[in-house]
Amino acid sequence: MFGRRPAPEGPRATFRQLLPYVFEHKKVMTVVIVLSVLGAAASLGQPLLVSQVISFVQRGETLGVLVWALIGLVVVGGLISGFQHYLLQRMGEGVVLSSRRRLVARLLNLPISQFDTRRTGDLVSRVGSDTTLLRAVLTQGLVEAIGGSLTFAGALVGMAIIDPVLLGLTVLVVAVSVVVVVLLSGRIRVASRQAQEKVGDLTAAVERAISSVRTIRAAGATDREITAVDRDAHGAYLRGLTVARISALVVPIASIAMQTSFLVVLGVGGFRVASGAITIASLVSFILFLFLMIMPLGQAMGAVMSVNQALGALGRIQEILDLPIETDDDERIAREAGAAPSARLADTSSAVQFDDVEFRYPDSPAAQGGADSGTASVSADDLTVLRGVSFSVPIGRRTALVGPSGAGKSTILALIERFYDPTSGVVRVGGADVRTLDREALRAQIGYVEQDAPVLAGTIRDNLVLGSPDATDDDCRRVLEAVNLTAVLERGDQGLDAQVGEDGVMLSGGERQRLAIARTLLSAPPILLLDESTSSLDGLNEQRLREAIDAVAENRTLIVIAHRLSTVVDSDQIVVVEDGRVVGVGTHSELVVSTPLYKDLAKHQLLV
Repeated sequence: MFGRRPAPEGPRATFRQLLPYVFEHKKVMTVVIVLSVLGAAASLGQPLLVSQVISFVQRGETLGVLVWALIGLVVVGGLISGFQHYLLQRMGEGVVLSSRRRLVARLLNLPISQFDTRRTGDLVSRVGSDTTLLRAVLTQGLVEAIGGSLTFAGALVGMAIIDPVLLGLTVLVVAVSVVVVVLLSGRIRVASRQAQEKVGDLTAAVERAISSVRTIRAAGATDREITAVDRDAHGAYLRGLTVARISALVVPIASIAMQTSFLVVLGVGGFRVASGAITIASLVSFILFLFLMIMPLGQAMGAVMSVNQALGALGRIQEILDLPIETDDDERIAREAGAAPSARLADTSSAVQFDDVEFRYPDSPAAQGGADSGTASVSADDLTVLRGVSFSVPIGRRTALVGPSGAGKSTILALIERFYDPTSGVVRVGGADVRTLDREALRAQIGYVEQDAPVLAGTIRDNLVLGSPDATDDDCRRVLEAVNLTAVLERGDQGLDAQVGEDGVMLSGGERQRLAIARTLLSAPPILLLDESTSSLDGLNEQRLREAIDAVAENRTLIVIAHRLSTVVDSDQIVVVEDGRVVGVGTHSELVVSTPLYKDLAKHQLLV
């Protein structure tokens, strides 16, 4: 079993980073604070009225309106508390919503390289689980503690007026409890962050198992996967227990402080009543003020715990929000390339041109290894995907990229789409350096069908109109007919509204590929990039799809990656790629003579 590296300390968040989420709801928060003030006033008035009631009874006077006033204060305090609770819950849900919106907007605009190195399940956990903890900041004490501080201050003043000696003893007990909570608060934050990281691991493990359930069952690995997921679940459980243990130390502190203070006040207060220092009415009022003081103290302790738990989760959220989005450095990159960002392509005879392009994937582990790890260091050159790649794609012509697996063909398409920028050299589209083009404008000129032809969960229509939201049903049916996929509309009564399942599981491999191609054909961009677009098709459907592509490719530039040379032998130009280098450019008949690798590939496929 491989040893694991020590887990990094992880991202940290500060209380200041939490405030913007709260201040987004200033109006509601203001109302809540006002209600807190009114509630504090109603609560503080009750001991005073009780003292008056006791004094009236001792003197044998009629209570009259005092009883009704006391009942009124209790009822008003209850109504205020209920409405305040609703507003806090509403505000908490608003904070969760705004945090999720920010996080999703940032996630979907991150550079592609971030998704190469991060686990999908962990990112999903940050949107779902981590954001939920922010609700606790509002619903479990923070804003309520702000209003409660007024009650706390008012109770202190009332107790000081009644008996400073009893107040001094009470403050001593409370001070000890506050010190303990402060000492534990930092541990809660760390434990909460670690617990959320384990939940992220669990989510990633579940996502991996579910998305590959067919492969897992076919391999007879169900029990092993259950064990692996259970291991992550148990890890989350242990981290949760750590949070629970620390919380268990905090939660009873308010209760202990309350009981100790009450016993001290009752004992010493009784002695002072007996000695004539204070009256019974004053002692009863003091005890009621004591309860009013301890209640906000409990809220404050709960707020400390919930805020530190939220800060642990916020650290993971903020880690993503602090990442640069794909376009952050575009202006700088464009200036370094010698131009300002532009939405216009140059007028040129070449649709796409590569000039001495070299590329290494970002964040490669080239610097890792060496003596400390016990393995040989890997040079950057060994991790280079493309080396000195140069070729030109004429406008309106069909160009095929062929070569062994891992030669760098798909990377070439990724650079055209500007999912990455080249390490050196220049990639031009329409004669313009892609680094000087606005990304949306660039991608609007390009239709791209990926190697695995991803299909989104939803309906057939949802998948087709992804890049063409204004397309009509007739347009959708036209492209489905072009790729010989109208049969999927006839399987039920739903037509274009038929569900395709998660990752298109309700479609065959070939149907998923044709649907992805139909989606691209619907937008009909000037440049089409097809990565192994016919790999999952039988002979008949491959021929029909080729005819459809021939039709839509008229007056458009087409760049196709193919392992089956039979599908590209009639291309206007074939570029042969081997080990990240272009080793041949020409037609089929020319390459059979000039390029040994291509001749070998063609011979193995019985084309020569």
